[in-house]
Amino acid sequence: MNKQRCDWVTSDPEYLAYHDEEWGKPERDKYKLFEMICLEGQQAGLSWYTVLKKREGFRRCFFDFSPEKIAKMTDKDVEALLQDPAIIRHQGKINAIINNARIFMAMEEQGEDFSQFIWQFIDNKPIINQWNDISQVPASTEISDKMAKTLKKKGFKFVGTTTCYAFMQAVGMVNDHILSCFCRQEESENTNKK
Repeated sequence: MNKQRCDWVTSDPEYLAYHDEEWGKPERDKYKLFEMICLEGQQAGLSWYTVLKKREGFRRCFFDFSPEKIAKMTDKDVEALLQDPAIIRHQGKINAIINNARIFMAMEEQGEDFSQFIWQFIDNKPIINQWNDISQVPASTEISDKMAKTLKKKGFKFVGTTTCYAFMQAVGMVNDHILSCFCRQEESENTNKK
């Protein structure tokens, strides 16, 4: 029997795995959150599918998204990356990852944990939406507006409100699986078992 999923997923195995195993599941690891905010920024003007297909390339080029290592990258590194077809070759987006790593490190040095900082926007409790159809899902919300504004104030780049909302969906701060999606059924079964 075919599982019912959210309408945006294609039949590509990598995309299916992303939808089924990652998207909408609460992620609290600060390094994984950093990776995802960077990857969501790469999506600007493109589809998530394009970014997902290049995720392994990004991981290779950016030291598995180690902010400490990325923060030390130079203009020479950027020039080399602009020649690498494994990633999205956009100078502004490449520089944004390096910039964001430096901001992440500055936060760490000031004792500010990136995961706590991100999750505070929803008081550490995932928002579970009740959408029947993908057309009901917003592109941004007041919370993503606030997150975008706060991240920009800190110096982060490529973190507009739409990017922030997509990030919130991806890391499970918001659960936007439609009600008929099997992921939603599995969640209620797991909740009932607790």
